[in-house]
Amino acid sequence: MVKTSTTAGRILVTGGMGFIGSNFVRLLLAERPGWEMWNLDLLTYAANPENLADVAPAAEAAGRYRFVRGDVADPERMAELFRAARFDAVAHFAAESHVDRSIASAAPFVRTNVVGTQVLLDAAREAGVRRFVHVSTDEVYGDLEADEPAFTEATPIRPSSPYSASKAGSDHLALAYHRTHGMDVVVTRCSNNYGPYQFPEKLIPLMIVNALEGHPLPVYGRGENVRDWIHVEDHCRGVLAALEGGRGGEVYNFGGASERRNLEVVRRIARAVGASEELIRFVTDRPGHDRRYAIDFAKARAELGWTPSRTFDEGLEATVRWYLDNRGWWQRVRDGAYRTSAEMIASWGETGVEAAR
Repeated sequence: MVKTSTTAGRILVTGGMGFIGSNFVRLLLAERPGWEMWNLDLLTYAANPENLADVAPAAEAAGRYRFVRGDVADPERMAELFRAARFDAVAHFAAESHVDRSIASAAPFVRTNVVGTQVLLDAAREAGVRRFVHVSTDEVYGDLEADEPAFTEATPIRPSSPYSASKAGSDHLALAYHRTHGMDVVVTRCSNNYGPYQFPEKLIPLMIVNALEGHPLPVYGRGENVRDWIHVEDHCRGVLAALEGGRGGEVYNFGGASERRNLEVVRRIARAVGASEELIRFVTDRPGHDRRYAIDFAKARAELGWTPSRTFDEGLEATVRWYLDNRGWWQRVRDGAYRTSAEMIASWGETGVEAAR
């Protein structure tokens, strides 16, 4: 385990071209100068190399960053990578994460989230990786009634969607490798993330860009579903705290203490960008739609010294401002132009393993 900010180490970040993973890479580049980061990503539709375009080239030139294209569910590829690179730690973010897509087809979620995690755990165990942080979600707990207490780490697992079921399976695998093989594994579970570089199929960025373009704002059911929102930078700091100070075999919850109904969030976004609430359209509810999520992060506060630093009001204001200031980023996502960057990086990312030898 990498224990302090002054200890040099080589860390593998999986899914580091995605929303949360790229924000985590940014955090490490900014605050852990002694670490060497390897970014493993398959460059599927939600991966965007432009998320790191302003920081990766300089970090790579300084020997602090390397990109490798690869599939976490490919055993031979992962074994080769782990043998060659000799990682000190793994922060495993790579996952299929969109609930609606999992309802349409569960197979990619089982392959990436369950099989991929198993393959990574095996590769890490064989290579003697010192710490493995598995990043999960509060959705594995299922949902809550309005008057029920928030999820704790002891809340029973009862997932509702194929997505959350696949994440629950990967959580169990990670903890089983600690129990059976003695691996130093930590599992983190967070509430709904929002912030810069989020792919605009998720609620907050979708509503922002739709409102900016005058498009309808689709809301499931009557918008009464409640989510606890956490800014992505707070979440990433929680994962880093778990990486550096968490106890092996433990689970840590991270939340924003910011429960909001979906309709409230959409209305606030419309007001923030000067759009009419008449754009709101209620649409047929998602099958099995969880009613409410809420996170109790007392354990993370007590053991890791972690608490969220941003209120939802502050975080949402900053997020809306980011999307206003970065129209080119999300417009390239919407029209598919960002895939050109992914294809270009894919052409040289395959050399990453060989370069480690």
